[in-house]
Amino acid sequence: REILMKKHIRLNTLSIENLAAIISEKLREHKIDSILVEGSCVSIYSQNRYQSYDLDYVTYEDMKSVTKALDELGFEKKGKYYKHTECKYFIDFVAPPVSIGDEPIQHFEHYQTPLGTIKMLTATDSIKDRLASFFHWNDTQSLDQAIEIFKSNPKAINILDIKKW
Repeated sequence: REILMKKHIRLNTLSIENLAAIISEKLREHKIDSILVEGSCVSIYSQNRYQSYDLDYVTYEDMKSVTKALDELGFEKKGKYYKHTECKYFIDFVAPPVSIGDEPIQHFEHYQTPLGTIKMLTATDSIKDRLASFFHWNDTQSLDQAIEIFKSNPKAINILDIKKW
């Protein structure tokens, strides 16, 4: 809460990108390594042309430590999610490891924002994640998201890596 008050930040006006940066920095402050994955990455890479309303993180740390850190921002654990009364987004921690299908992910983007750094899937891995959802569950929205990530970040995509995958 202190970081939000010091910077005069209102949660209900934050983009998912800025909220992810604040959360990532708060977790880092508590020595918690976290990686942003899934739809929230799509929101960031598509400049919000696809809008996710949850921030999915993976961490290998104890969830009691995560809860303590997020409590400092005013997020409360409600069931499986962390929610804040003034925020339209909620936070979820998905089970490790960070992987796409059977492929463990070892290299991440360190996405810089004015409010902090987000450790997240690369644009290439985010496309693979969306393609995996399309192939495994016939989720056509995921295919559209993969295309949107590519169209928004063509120079950041390693097409050979996707073909190999």
